[in-house]
Amino acid sequence: MQVSRNKSKHKGFKRICYSTKYAIDGLVYAYAHEHSLWLHGFMSIIAVVLGFLLDISLMQWSMILITLAVILAFELVNTAMEACVDMVTLEYHELARIAKDCCSGATFVVSITGTVIATVIYGPKLLMLLNLM
Repeated sequence: MQVSRNKSKHKGFKRICYSTKYAIDGLVYAYAHEHSLWLHGFMSIIAVVLGFLLDISLMQWSMILITLAVILAFELVNTAMEACVDMVTLEYHELARIAKDCCSGATFVVSITGTVIATVIYGPKLLMLLNLM
């Protein structure tokens, strides 16, 4: 499947509209085909609901939202890398495995970091709630 997007045809606001459409197409594709994005989406919903329930500060909201955005971005880059590697070769190649595994590892690192950040922010508030009950 060859996709041609000659952006030089479009200028100004029309170009921004097309760029936005392409970005949304990428998100729709990734959510339709990548199970891990559904998991991160579900965890993001939990993080946002907890933020409201636990009345976190503006700074804590900033940290949570930036963390969620970085995790989503890494998942999307991982999906793009896997597609590029598969486009180049469908046969097993050690370098292709390394490229895919490293991207997956990077996503894992930001996911673990997000879990630690959420634990630091929500943990004390949840513990206080449990002690009050």
